[in-house]
Amino acid sequence: MRRSLILAVSAAVVIAAGGFAPAPQDAGAYAAVLAGSDRPEADTARDAARKTAETLAFAEVSPGETIGDMIIGGGYFTRVFASVVGDEGQVIAWQPAEFIAFQASYGEALAAADALDNVTGIRSPIGAPEFPAGMDLIFTAQNYHDLHLQPFPEDTAAKVNAAVFAALKPGGLYVIIDHAATAGAGIGVANTLHRIDIADVKREVEAAGFVLDGESGILLNAEDPLTANVFDPSIRGRTSQFMLRFRKPA
Repeated sequence: MRRSLILAVSAAVVIAAGGFAPAPQDAGAYAAVLAGSDRPEADTARDAARKTAETLAFAEVSPGETIGDMIIGGGYFTRVFASVVGDEGQVIAWQPAEFIAFQASYGEALAAADALDNVTGIRSPIGAPEFPAGMDLIFTAQNYHDLHLQPFPEDTAAKVNAAVFAALKPGGLYVIIDHAATAGAGIGVANTLHRIDIADVKREVEAAGFVLDGESGILLNAEDPLTANVFDPSIRGRTSQFMLRFRKPA
């Protein structure tokens, strides 16, 4: 099954001078791959709401890449990446040790991800992700704000961003999706509402040496007041989310 996935995504690339370049605008090609994958039915049922094909296109994911899934949660995107990068690619799935200690299901999700042929699970303190060098993409969805939760040191986000910068190859991408907070809300809402102001993310990531390469509004929701906790039943599963793509300078 995985070889057919590689061929399908490869059909979505265009020949460029010196090799291949991804066609990130072609979300339809990724949708076809996801529809034909052997991912769990519970995952595929979430693809439309999470706009997974469009997200893969925005992140410029290609077969054969080495991708870091940063704070994997239940492993949804880990499984997505494993399907797309194929046997020639590799997914590094990071679950912070503190998360695993807090809730057993996080450890179980990491173990399940690590059992996939092209996935390597890592667990390390939240301020010290053990990513290998030379990665193509490091991705995190709905979890960047966790770097600012109160139990963790104030410099946690700076340490993680520095580790991501060091792990990526020149020109590599750092893609962040998170629940939007109101402009100027302050970093404290990360702990109280599990949201973050997009301006704070840009400031922190650019301070680590990254260059903003693109942003997308495909996950924004105008009906979200941006002031409710993301677990509040009034908005849970329907939060307005921003999507940012940063690039490590070549």
